[in-house]
Formats: sequence, structure tokens, C-alpha cells
Amino acid sequence: MIKVEKLNKEYTIKKRYGNLREYMKEMTFKKKEVIHAVTDLSFEIAQGEMVGFIGPNGAGKSTTIKMLTGIITPTSGVIDINGLSPSNNRKKYVKDIGVVFGQRSQLWWDLPVIDSFLLLKDIYKVPEKNYKKNMELFDDLLELHKIIYRPVRQLSLGQRMRCEIAASFIHDPKIVYLDEPTIGLDIISKEGIREIIKYLNMEKKCTVILTTHDMSDIEDLCKRIMIINEGKLVFDSSIQEIKLMGNQNKYMTVDMKDDININHEYIQVIEDEGKRKKIMFDHNIISTQRVIQELMSVTDIVNLDIHGKQIEEIIKEIYVGNDMTNIGKNK
Repeated sequence: MIKVEKLNKEYTIKKRYGNLREYMKEMTFKKKEVIHAVTDLSFEIAQGEMVGFIGPNGAGKSTTIKMLTGIITPTSGVIDINGLSPSNNRKKYVKDIGVVFGQRSQLWWDLPVIDSFLLLKDIYKVPEKNYKKNMELFDDLLELHKIIYRPVRQLSLGQRMRCEIAASFIHDPKIVYLDEPTIGLDIISKEGIREIIKYLNMEKKCTVILTTHDMSDIEDLCKRIMIINEGKLVFDSSIQEIKLMGNQNKYMTVDMKDDININHEYIQVIEDEGKRKKIMFDHNIISTQRVIQELMSVTDIVNLDIHGKQIEEIIKEIYVGNDMTNIGKNK
């Protein structure tokens, strides 16, 4: 269980000025500026849950993860993870967590992968029986036997990521933090990594906190999503609720026989390419069938495609402070 209450992180920096006179004032008065990286953050995550934790760059996402992993100490507030404070009980706490940072490696670059695994086994004091059992599981899932005797520097990005995931689960952690686990991977490799993460989450019953800019990762892996912006939690609910938020407006791409002007109170043209138009309508006001009837009354329809708002578009609206930010918050 992860429990966070009224978490804050502030940084104090020297205030910078633009010219010599202002610089001399700075040297005299030494004015400082307080940066609020995280403000009054509260949430709970149950054991075994897989949660997407996302936000734009500079939102406080990385700062929060660093506090959860014990790398930095909060200015105020409480972090209770299975009865431990990460910053106050670092040695005991790190035995129960695993981490994967997409652009950083926990493997030794010039050593064969198997040597890194053995070193991690000793660091975490993994019993031989548990180590062998995990290695057999990882070999079945990740086909590690093909690559573990090669130096890390000789692996492709996809191969290295498979090894990184194995390394993060090698000591049976209770919580795993995944930061951009599929960054830079091709579609096939991404799908493979996602399936492995899902299986290990179910098999090991560990909590997984996923941070990524790839919304396909979030949709495929997580049932719950938390969105942070400007250091504050602005959304905390299910992926399904986000999808429902986008279902109010429907989008239709229509190929028509003739290039016509669409003038209708409840139908908005958002892209006009002559005979092809992309339109938007609120299906709570006007049905899809009625929209099609209205279009067919003025021209023949050659082809059409109907879809809701993409999840990326909804999240972008949450980032910029749309009214939807109140939905799902602090449930």
C-alpha cells in the first residue's frame, strides 16, 4: 500500500537579474525565489495495482517519483509505503522496489548481462532458489538465453529493455517504477514489453507505477490514471472515465460525391478538403443516424468513418486546464 498525504517539495534558488545594476542589488540583498515543484499531493495506491502517472514536462512528475523512491526528501507531507518512509528508511525500503528508467541502465555496460544479474542477486541478497526460479521465468518470457552472455553495450534497445525488466523483478520487489519502458522501441517490441509487464504484474502481484509519454502504454497496461500538472494532482480516476469524457463528441470523416457546404446548427466542420470533410457533433443532441440523414439529403455519401475523441486529445485538454479537470479528481 502506498499512501501519500499533503506532499510538498520546494526548491530555493537565487533570483537572477538581467543587468549589472540589478546584479549588484542581488549581491547586496541576496534575494531568493521559492519554486513549488509539488504542492499538496495526496493519493493512495493499493497493492497489486498498475497505475499510469503522467503529466507534461515540468509538471512535477519526476520530482514525485524521486520522493517515492527515496532519492530526494519531501519539504513536508507524509509518504507511507508498506509502513516505511522512503527517505528515512532507504536501505530497508530499496530492497522492496524495482526500477526501470528507459534512458538509463541499471546494468553494467561492459559486462555480460548474466554478470549484472549475479551482481544484483548479491546486492539484494536473493536466495539461490528464488534466483533460479526467477531466471527460468524470465527466460521463458523474455528468451534471455539468447543474449545474457553478451555485453550490454552490444544489445539492441529492445534486447536491453528486456534485460532491464528482468533486472527490476529479479529480487521479487513489492513495487516497480517504470519510466518510459518502451521509449525508442518498434511496434512489435513495444507489444512484447507490454505483455511481459502485464504478466509479471499478475504473476508477482506487485504494484506498478508507470510514467510515460506514450498513451498506448497507458491504455494497454493501466486501469487507473493519475495526471499531475504544475505540481498538483488534476485527475485521478479510471481510463474508462477518460474515454467516456471523450464520448460526448463524435467525429466523422465523410467522403461525399459533391463538394457542398454543410450549414447545420448541430454539425461543425473542423476540416474541409473539398469532397472530404471531418465533422464533429454532440451525440447527446443529435444522433449519428440523424447526421447521416442530414448529409444524404444534400449529396451521396461515398465513404465515412466514425470515431470518438482520441485519449491523447482529452489528456491534452486536462493539461491546459479544461473544465474536465474536476472530473475524477480525489475520488
